[in-house]
Amino acid sequence: MNKGECIPFSLNYRASHEATQQVIDAEQMLKECEQAWRKWSGRCTCEGRWRDAMVRSLITLKALTYAPTGGLVAAPTTSLPEHLGGVRNWDYRYCWLRDATFTLNALLLAGYQDEAMAWREWLLRAVAGSPEDLQTLYSVSGERRLGEIEIDWLPGYDGAAPVRVGNAASKQFQLDVYGEVMDMLHLARVAGLETKPHVWQIQLALLKFLESNWQEPDEGIWEVRGPRRHFTHSKVMAWVAFDRAIKDMQAFGLDGPLERWQQVRDAIHAQVCAQGYDAQANTFVQSYGSPHLDASLLLIPQVGFLSADDPRVRGTIDAIERKLVVDGLVLRYSSAVGTDGLPPGEGAFLPCSFWLADRVSC
Repeated sequence: MNKGECIPFSLNYRASHEATQQVIDAEQMLKECEQAWRKWSGRCTCEGRWRDAMVRSLITLKALTYAPTGGLVAAPTTSLPEHLGGVRNWDYRYCWLRDATFTLNALLLAGYQDEAMAWREWLLRAVAGSPEDLQTLYSVSGERRLGEIEIDWLPGYDGAAPVRVGNAASKQFQLDVYGEVMDMLHLARVAGLETKPHVWQIQLALLKFLESNWQEPDEGIWEVRGPRRHFTHSKVMAWVAFDRAIKDMQAFGLDGPLERWQQVRDAIHAQVCAQGYDAQANTFVQSYGSPHLDASLLLIPQVGFLSADDPRVRGTIDAIERKLVVDGLVLRYSSAVGTDGLPPGEGAFLPCSFWLADRVSC
């Protein structure tokens, strides 16, 4: 090729039993693609200083969406290491229920109701069934069987092995997902998204299970591959599940055991404040009886468990700022929490941009 020349190259895929696809006009398709993305981005209702950054983030959310079902994957990649040369190389090409509330809230705040509706419908299809079988993640089409295998004949990114397909976290017990599902459905109702009667029946089943299991230990938000613990964030999100159900009953006239759920909500709140808080250090901790901090504790005021000006919240924020913030980014937890059977500290210092920005209104 010479300077100024443009030679199109297109690549497509089809099953062997399907007819050959027609050759596309690559230049025309590229033009139409750009127009479609500009039109979609132009629908963003957010204004202000950070509009460009928000549009960029919304484009990423849209690009991660599987159009036929509305499912939204955590990442389009697998086995990129959390630590260069390390072994925490997970497959993230799946839809996490935990992402539901944050994604729905971001889409609704930006004016993308169709995408929010599609994401909610994917979630409802995925979680339908027995609440004890609720998974942390599903495929873009809602499949549940996501067994994790290692591909030993691939070298991995920059030699970081093993390369994995599937994710064993799909079989973990993570209490917080019940809170995120209930919060998402609450946000959808408040935003005026049409809600069918069977949705509340699904929620009743989820809460019935949670009522009997919220005091159980779990693997937590970071999906530790070690002993289950009573994670503070998990209990807070169990509180969220009952809190949002109570709010929906009061605001939308839904039928349920209001007084009993209020008692459960209060019991969870009291337990977290008693066992998830270190009074001597003036901070909430990662799990009951643990001295360690955790970035997920920053969500305590965001979900309404306590107000942002509560002294216990202020103490937690101050402690996280001192011990977990590096170059403006928040570490998930301290390297001392390497209890999942993998090399101590590996990946624990991975800076992560936490989800607080998703909660900030446009």
